[in-house]
Amino acid sequence: MTSFLKKLGPGLLFAGAAIGVSHLVNSTKVGAEFGFGLLWALLLVNLFKYPFFQFGPRYAAATGESLLDGYKKLGKGLLVVYFILTFATMFTIQTAVTIVTAGLASQLFGITADLEIWSTIITLICLGILTMGRYSFLDKLMKVIIITLTISTVIAVTMAVFRGNEALNAEQVFPTGAGLTLLIIFMGWMPAPLDVSIFHSLWTIEKRQETENFTPKSALFDFNFGYIITIVLGICFMALGALIMFKSGVQFSSKGGEFASQLINLYTESLSSEVYIIIAIAAFTTMFSTTLTTLDASPRAMAKTSQLLFGKYIKHSYIFWMLILVIGTIVIMTQFLAEMGSLIYIATVLSFITAPFYAISNYILITSKHTPKEWQPKTGLRILSWLGMLFLTGFSIWYLTMI
Repeated sequence: MTSFLKKLGPGLLFAGAAIGVSHLVNSTKVGAEFGFGLLWALLLVNLFKYPFFQFGPRYAAATGESLLDGYKKLGKGLLVVYFILTFATMFTIQTAVTIVTAGLASQLFGITADLEIWSTIITLICLGILTMGRYSFLDKLMKVIIITLTISTVIAVTMAVFRGNEALNAEQVFPTGAGLTLLIIFMGWMPAPLDVSIFHSLWTIEKRQETENFTPKSALFDFNFGYIITIVLGICFMALGALIMFKSGVQFSSKGGEFASQLINLYTESLSSEVYIIIAIAAFTTMFSTTLTTLDASPRAMAKTSQLLFGKYIKHSYIFWMLILVIGTIVIMTQFLAEMGSLIYIATVLSFITAPFYAISNYILITSKHTPKEWQPKTGLRILSWLGMLFLTGFSIWYLTMI
């Protein structure tokens, strides 16, 4: 078991980054609104995004370079676009996940209900973990978090299934009106925005440097393991929403912290007070893992992008960008907290409509001369990639014509 866990790393970091707002908030809310009616959307978007996420660790393990290095080879303009998109969204995303984590912490630990205080505490804890432990400690810690998260979530779903009073309804639906907006938000961050593929490639480089024999084959196994976990837990959180909240009549808050409180309270009321700690641990570890990994990922990516754009290594740039992200997050939390709903909506929609950019860029790179022939995707994966690009592009264009 120990040797098996040692082989894992970036795939679990991917799971940690992915299993956050998309699962705890969006999947649960979709289950609450539509039951299992949007299971098709969850499975379809995971299928069509799969190749483009997989190309991150595939390219990094095969070449020893990150996707960002590859983007530069395709054209510096790609890096400029990536820099602008990431800078435009990273503060909002970090603030969103931190506030939800803070709401859960106040529920789990008490002490104070002030989300700004809890957000600051959580941010400082994450900052301390990353500055002192760096990738090595993050790699070890995430294994504990993901195992805890998976076990507690599966237990919660199992209890919900056995205590359910109504037969499960798996009729699939296509929403209209306000439901369409929820669908776009759901698919935009399910299992994660496609730029996480870049983070994954950077984590793969770190793992490759620390671990002997971390080959492209083991990198793909690691990724697939983490990806399967994200899909299973996405279904689990949808199931919790469908089994506990569907047709409950509860109006759910659009604010992450308040929604988290409603979530835990409704679970415990519907199941039993004894499962409070299980639900709380599952929810908190979900969001803490996302807060921690995103605080590492965006600065790591921005540091690398800056290095490639300016053509030289900038000392301590990772710490510099992390501090920039922390300061920006605190500013948004203290000055724009009332506008968080709108900011999150913009960030999630932007993640969805920019998905074709990352999908096409990753596909061009992985099938180019810059990737060794033996590690370029085979025919089946290429066909799935083309279908995925058509799906993501078509859905984005369709949505833009609707607004």
